[in-house]
Amino acid sequence: MSELIVSVSGVRGVVGESLTPEVALKFAAAWAASAPPGMILVSRDGRPSGKMLHAAVIAGLTAAGRSVLDVGIAATPTVGVLVQHYRAAGAIQITASHNPAEYNGLKLLSPEGRVIPDRAGKEVLERFRSGKFDWVRFNRIGSVETCPDTISPHLNAILSTVDVEKISRRRFRVVLDSNHGAGSQLGLALLKELGCEVVPRGEIPNGAFEHPPEPLAENLVGICQVVRECQADVGFCQDPDADRLAIIDGSGRYIGEEYTLALCLHHRLKSRKGPVVTNCASSRMNQDIAAKYGVPFFRSPVGEANVVDAMLAHDAVFGGEGNGGPIDPRVVLIRDSFVGMACVLDAMAEEGCTVADLVAQLPRYAIVKTKMSFPPEKLEAAYQAVTRRFRDGRTDRMDGLRIDFPNRWVLIRPSNTEPIIRIIAEAPREEEAMELCESVKQAVTPLID
Repeated sequence: MSELIVSVSGVRGVVGESLTPEVALKFAAAWAASAPPGMILVSRDGRPSGKMLHAAVIAGLTAAGRSVLDVGIAATPTVGVLVQHYRAAGAIQITASHNPAEYNGLKLLSPEGRVIPDRAGKEVLERFRSGKFDWVRFNRIGSVETCPDTISPHLNAILSTVDVEKISRRRFRVVLDSNHGAGSQLGLALLKELGCEVVPRGEIPNGAFEHPPEPLAENLVGICQVVRECQADVGFCQDPDADRLAIIDGSGRYIGEEYTLALCLHHRLKSRKGPVVTNCASSRMNQDIAAKYGVPFFRSPVGEANVVDAMLAHDAVFGGEGNGGPIDPRVVLIRDSFVGMACVLDAMAEEGCTVADLVAQLPRYAIVKTKMSFPPEKLEAAYQAVTRRFRDGRTDRMDGLRIDFPNRWVLIRPSNTEPIIRIIAEAPREEEAMELCESVKQAVTPLID
């Protein structure tokens, strides 16, 4: 897909086609004009194209008169912590997250160290699309400084949330698969501080992915084998900007991204009870866990910014998305794979058990995620067709169309990053979830020309 993907939190596209140096420079200048006073952080994941875009972004910011703190290669949640630590006006993280190597993108972070909310994002997009930028004269060009410490603030924040001594006594053997993204920068330091014996894979952040970058089961077969062969206690697999985490247990079994949030939430609510927020596409496990501890549970539309908005509105103690993105407000209001790693290790140490044992404590559901090409102009007709097919379900139009039944649900919604619709279903058994997805496809397929 060669068209630029534009959202309120940033832009993403194929480098040299939809995403060019000119696009990066102008988008940075639009953010410079919208952000509050102060310096702006610039960082990137390990993709080789990030070097070129990094230069373009800094040019756009400084040409607009903004001072820049150059973070270099860092994970997205780390940049969020640094924004707060240095009291910056915001940040631009250069990353395409889990997209293939030909992609890259720019993600905007607010002064609160979170993905910018909808209103602020729309203002940036308006400026970007207007093509009008406020370039400064030679004597007002912004300065560039190098960040003196990109690791410690985030590392210390995470360590303060877990029992470091108890984890260290277990001497866990951990496979860390950063897949040549930004995750190893902090990941190795964190696991070392937690007394782990680390078996690193893809630790050099050069973007030379050894497997497709999204941490899904089909992409991590080789890492599962490494976990088995190393007799590791656990395998942690990050996406390129390290805001998502998938888990492999000691037998080499892929636990998956949905379990990351559920495991963390279960452990967090044991120590402090309070409201919980997940998006409407995340597993029902989280709702059941909240019910177990008697705490309020809230859903938000899909999207990290939406989850964070709801967390702030309800003063949530924990939240996140089922794509492997736990959010601990004590650390940063961004999905954080490092929070996930520390939390799981803390749970294993606290209970003296394995990852498999922790998973066995959770409610059991099967979630199926699929997608199909679909004309955007016919979405409303699709929602109506699906509603007619499932007349006995409870409908919710918060984000696309979600239909809930007593022990299962199905969601159909347009993708934020691709010209497709996503169909997600969850039920006690996988075949039941697959039947829900197939029934949705049968309902909407006649609408396609």
